[in-house]
Amino acid sequence: MTRDDLLTLTPDALAALANRGLVKRAAKALDAGTAPAIEVGEDGTVQGAFDDGVTAALPPDTDLQAASCTCAAPGVCRHRIGLVLAYQRQFGRRRAEEEPAPFTPWSPGGVDDDTLTALYGAPALAAARRARTAGFPARLVRPTPADPVARAELRSCTVRFLVPGEVRYAHTDAADTARHEMIVLAVWAFRAADERGLDADDVRLDVGGAPKRPGGTTATTTGTDPGLAPAVALADELLLDGATHTGAVATASLRRAARALERQGLRWPAAALSDLVEQLDAYRDRTTQHRPERLAELLTEIHARHRAAVNGGASPRSRVLGSDEPAETPLRRVHLTGLGCRIGGSGTERTAELFFAHPDSGTVLVLRKHWPVPEGGEQPLTGARLAPRRISGVPLRTLATGQVVTESASRSASRVVRLAAGRVARTSVTPLDGSGAWGGLPASVTASDLASLERQLAQLPPKLIRPRVEAELVRAVPVAEVRTIGYDPGDQRLDAVIADAHGTTALVSATYDAAAPAALDCLAAALEGEFGTPRYLSGPVHRSGGRITVRPLAVLTDDGPVLPDLAPGDGDSDLGAAPEEDHGPREPVDEALRAALAACADAAHHGLRQVPSGVRRRLGDAAAGLSAVGLHTAGGLVVALSKAVTEGEPDAMVAAWVEAQLRLLTTAELR
Repeated sequence: MTRDDLLTLTPDALAALANRGLVKRAAKALDAGTAPAIEVGEDGTVQGAFDDGVTAALPPDTDLQAASCTCAAPGVCRHRIGLVLAYQRQFGRRRAEEEPAPFTPWSPGGVDDDTLTALYGAPALAAARRARTAGFPARLVRPTPADPVARAELRSCTVRFLVPGEVRYAHTDAADTARHEMIVLAVWAFRAADERGLDADDVRLDVGGAPKRPGGTTATTTGTDPGLAPAVALADELLLDGATHTGAVATASLRRAARALERQGLRWPAAALSDLVEQLDAYRDRTTQHRPERLAELLTEIHARHRAAVNGGASPRSRVLGSDEPAETPLRRVHLTGLGCRIGGSGTERTAELFFAHPDSGTVLVLRKHWPVPEGGEQPLTGARLAPRRISGVPLRTLATGQVVTESASRSASRVVRLAAGRVARTSVTPLDGSGAWGGLPASVTASDLASLERQLAQLPPKLIRPRVEAELVRAVPVAEVRTIGYDPGDQRLDAVIADAHGTTALVSATYDAAAPAALDCLAAALEGEFGTPRYLSGPVHRSGGRITVRPLAVLTDDGPVLPDLAPGDGDSDLGAAPEEDHGPREPVDEALRAALAACADAAHHGLRQVPSGVRRRLGDAAAGLSAVGLHTAGGLVVALSKAVTEGEPDAMVAAWVEAQLRLLTTAELR
């Protein structure tokens, strides 16, 4: 009897089930000639006797954790790993001589509950049933010939089915106490997708339960208000009055509404209201954090999420409205790869955001740390001064660009990672392994080329209704060539044009920040090759003007990673201007959209009840500009807004503004 499950376990799968050090150690022992004596029983049990007197056995229908070994090591040990590798070397030769088996699609949903009960026990299924009754969102990535690993992204963890057709080799980053429950939920999510005929390679769905209404009842039908009506009404009042005429009473009402939405489990609309409050506070305090365009975008987002939930769009309600409750799950043993950091903050506080690729889930996590800015300090608290400060016992600079292995982390549903205090010994950091350290990350984190990254972005739902997930669009992009580098002193912005191996270009754009005064100088030097040939660049990406734009976090060169925000210096280098022919003037379509969005934002800033005559003229000019570049529908909506503002009927003004904003923001995003 041949154990196909053991032959299918790859080194990466074994490393996920144990750790890479054990796999390397076991392989080294085999290479040295200390292979165990293998016997295969009639029932398929593989038994190995090692030279040190230890005996390990791998029965069928049992995972490595439950397999037996006479050594004293807890959990998966080197003997069990060594027995799998030895079995593969001895019996895999026959398989290698045969014709490779064709890829066969499979779904974990085909596993029945009796099998799950035998593997994980009745208590795990009982806990999973409670979670299913409450309802949970899931993203399912089905196996393909290029990647035969099925994956389920649940609210607070990821489950990977490492061996096709074998659920017992599932791996999850959830803690041991929740591991079996999460695997069962992942199987049920695939089963629900199979039953609904959702057979795409990448599927998002809600499993079980239903969104809750304010009274605690559930709503499942299209057209049912999920509880956003009070928030929409407050947003409309703010739109009519404008930031310039909104006082403390209205701001307090928005805060109460945000707390009410949180209690109902409507996390994303609650976060939008909280951001609105921050914008109003920033305007009242006259700080640079206030931007009319951001205020307008938040008002539009509240309407967009309400419409998507009521009208039953393609995105599940849980993705439009947020999870039922803030979820934070302890992670087992996670391997994270540093992608860089961002230093920011205000006059009273500095914030460091560290970004990590989580290869098991194919996502990017963010860790935040805040420090107060001392009053009357002789030296400003910049990124360079924060670089040696420690987070969980590790210097910030080392943590942001290292390979992190930790057992003291927890992850929220919004992909914010937290390292538990007092467990420093369970977190270790090693330097990145050369310029190829980012190249081996999943395609959802590292783009193979800029064209594929652009296709990824094109397939996303509109930002207005996507989950408010931290670091959602942070990517590592390849750099084959740096074509131009230039500085715009007016905007205090450094722009560079990079190209991949196929000649596809992207714009790298970074703006000066007093929290990191030398960042632009360091970025220019890194792109010019002063720290080694640049190979990758990490940062949030978006489409703008028909191409990818990256806001850089780090540059990975042949000599190692470079972190611009932590660079020492005052930012006094002489940066040259970019050649005009490489950047050129703005595209007419982009310019028309920018002008229309700015006019709509100013109308909302002043309040639709009292739009100044100058803003009304700008709305008319914006409508003409949109029609001139072929955006006739958008132009017509701006004309309707201008007419509604002139007539002054409140409901009509709000409806016209929202329609115009939805069209303009979505069109600009698709550009």
